[in-house]
Amino acid sequence: MGDYASSYSKLADFGRELLYKTSLVDGLPHISKYAKEIIGAKRCSIFMYDEQKNELWTTLADGVERIILDSSKGIVGETIKRRESILENDTYSNPVFLTNIDLDTGYKTHNVITAPIFNSNREILGVLELLNKDGGFDEADLKFMKFFSHYISGFLELVNLYEKK
Repeated sequence: MGDYASSYSKLADFGRELLYKTSLVDGLPHISKYAKEIIGAKRCSIFMYDEQKNELWTTLADGVERIILDSSKGIVGETIKRRESILENDTYSNPVFLTNIDLDTGYKTHNVITAPIFNSNREILGVLELLNKDGGFDEADLKFMKFFSHYISGFLELVNLYEKK
C-alpha cells in the first residue's frame, strides 16, 4: 500500500504545473508521469472516448503507437460500460482482457487499474489506465485513481473543447 498522504501534498505542485499545459500533447505526459510515480505502475495510457464512433483511442500510451478499439471491448471498454473503476491483478484470467493488444505491442500486462474520466456533465471523456505495478494494485490505489481521474477531468475537458475548435 502506497503512502498517499505525501502524494496528495505533491498534487498541488502537479496541479500548478498542469495549469501551464495548453494541449493534450503537453499535458498528457505530465499526467502520466505523475500517475505512474505516485502509484508505482510501469505504464500509463489515457484513452479518449468518441461516443459517436463508439471508439476509444489512446492520446498517450507509453511505449506503443496509438491504440484504437471498440468502446465496448476490453477492460477499458468495461470501465465505460460500468462507469466505474476496475482493478484487475490477474489480467489473463479476466475474460474481457484483450490479449491481442499484448501480442501486437509485445508488452505483457500482468495487472491493470482503470478509472473513468467524466466531464462536468458526468459524461465519460475517457479512461485513465495504469499497467503493471510490482506486487499488484490495491484498494488505496483504486481510491487514488478515482480521485486523480476527477482531478484531471477539468484539464481534459477544457483542452478537448479548445482543440475541437
